[in-house]
Amino acid sequence: MSDSNAHPDNGAPTVAATAQLSGILRRVATLGDIINRSVGEGSHPLRVQVDQFDSPVSAVIEGRRTTMFGTNSYLGLNFDPRCIASAETALRQWGTGSTASRVASGNQIGHALLEREIADFYGRPDAVIFSTGFMANMGAICGLAAEGDLILYDAFCHASIIDACRASGATFKPFRHNDPEDLGRMLDEATVPASRIVVVLEGLYSVWGDLGAVKDLAEVAKARGALVVVDEAHGLGLYGKNGRGVTEEQGAEHLVDAVVGTFSKAVGVIGGYCVTSHPALKALRFMARAYLYTASLPPAVVASARTAIGIIGGEPELRADLWRKAEKFCSGVKGLGYSLCAEPGPVGAIKMRGLVQGIGFWRGLLERGIYVNLLVPPATPGGEVLLRFSVSAAHTDADIERFLGILSDLTVEARTA
Repeated sequence: MSDSNAHPDNGAPTVAATAQLSGILRRVATLGDIINRSVGEGSHPLRVQVDQFDSPVSAVIEGRRTTMFGTNSYLGLNFDPRCIASAETALRQWGTGSTASRVASGNQIGHALLEREIADFYGRPDAVIFSTGFMANMGAICGLAAEGDLILYDAFCHASIIDACRASGATFKPFRHNDPEDLGRMLDEATVPASRIVVVLEGLYSVWGDLGAVKDLAEVAKARGALVVVDEAHGLGLYGKNGRGVTEEQGAEHLVDAVVGTFSKAVGVIGGYCVTSHPALKALRFMARAYLYTASLPPAVVASARTAIGIIGGEPELRADLWRKAEKFCSGVKGLGYSLCAEPGPVGAIKMRGLVQGIGFWRGLLERGIYVNLLVPPATPGGEVLLRFSVSAAHTDADIERFLGILSDLTVEARTA
């Protein structure tokens, strides 16, 4: 028996079509129904299509010129002429892709140079690069931990970390967010030796925009002999004297055994990496399935990443400009009476009073040419509805003032509706 309403070419199944399904298909279709009913009519936050990008923060969405406050291009390097020129040169010299894994014919000189440069940037002896940041977490965590080991991770960690924990075969448990006491208790109660425990946390948690308690948590872990892995996906280029992230900012680099990160935020391309301090971890690449069994990064991406890493390390004024704009943005939002989930910074979230207000404000901003991310439960801590923003060094003061003006107008409209 078939029903045209349930065919994928016809969009999300109707409630009637969902009732005719069973098992896995019904569960998936029911979730789709719930999401669509919650969002209602109008632009869908999960289906926004960007028709054109003109700069790191200027795009065309639904035929409308739109300023992007929901992009992770913190330093605007995805449009930096130097990065583009490096990519163009590599594209002509090396072609569009490697077509193989690093252990086959995909290990090009650019990959080796990028690994050396990212290791030097962090002041670490070794680095491994992966095809995405998600795969960097999969590769590092699955390469370190195995059956019989224990992984303790911060409860607010990214999905890639949790999926890596599952895939590793190790036992894994969350500790309360940024809570050294809870971590210490779990370490003390562990039934495996500390030498077989990996503690995983993040430098910057991108939903709320709050900093990880890297130093405090790492001190607790190292005092008991556990390994410490920190994901600096969103911290790279934003925090620390040299832009190495929150771990550097908090003076905790000597306590952290491995730093994982991504090139898809401040660096402006795609890819991931893991830098390590222990000689024993040089073998990580040969234990990481996410490294062994996937094609290596395209040459143009590698070349752009190498240039961007050099800019991040050599031009601290770019980071200073980003922070000036982030503070202006956050101060203005708070001045309108809104609460932020964390201290002011380049990425954060504005708390909404429920789903109706969240969707209404998200759509109101989009219709006036401003894009932010709408985050709803269960993807948010505490079941909150949030407007997630990110500020870029590429934003102008006029961009920020325009955002604040539109947010002010929407606030007045909501009060008088």
